[in-house]
Amino acid sequence: MVHGVPSPGLLIFDCDGVLIDSETLACQAIADELAGWGLRYEGAEVAKRFAGYTDQQIADQVTQETRVSLPKDFPLRVQNRALEAFETSLKTPPGIHELLRSEQRPRCVASNSGRNRLRRALEIVDLLDFFGARSLFSAEQVPQPKPAPDLHLLAAGMFGFAPENCLVIEDSGTGVQAARNAGMQVVGFLGATHLDRSERTAQAQHLSSLGAVAIFNDFKSLGDWLRQL
Repeated sequence: MVHGVPSPGLLIFDCDGVLIDSETLACQAIADELAGWGLRYEGAEVAKRFAGYTDQQIADQVTQETRVSLPKDFPLRVQNRALEAFETSLKTPPGIHELLRSEQRPRCVASNSGRNRLRRALEIVDLLDFFGARSLFSAEQVPQPKPAPDLHLLAAGMFGFAPENCLVIEDSGTGVQAARNAGMQVVGFLGATHLDRSERTAQAQHLSSLGAVAIFNDFKSLGDWLRQL
């Protein structure tokens, strides 16, 4: 045990904003789809207000706020827009390939994204082989998405680990809450490009207040920390 954190048996990675630097692209896709229904949301506003939410949760919240009924296939429309942008512009935060090559613990992905979008995004940036299809868990598989604990508990159960033997890597308050609700240790990762310096400082404080045991701005420092556990 280092820094009061037990050595984890299973690493559970969030996807958007952690494994892939996707938040700017994904939030713009949501804003563009909302614009088609006469609703003006800037991509930065979507990122600030709805980070970590499912597309359906966003649709529900926007409908509640505006009284505009969005179509049932809103999540699919957003997914298609996002994937179109991903095909040409998606990148990863620096250092993730090196971390995954060096880290020998069992690992998986638990994301509020749709399953098809999750798989294709990891494929585009050459990360899918580090996990495999049976290590990808989507909110589509559980009754309640993050911040409920369902998704993280599903992942842990499928790998045969108790919650206290898992470490979750998340970039959003929604994800940190989900991990803590599942009884898991969680760290914050703030290495994606959608946050400027002041936003990163504020988000670090926010994630720490929700229970993140450490905050990392790059994968090298996260990897060094993991090797000490």
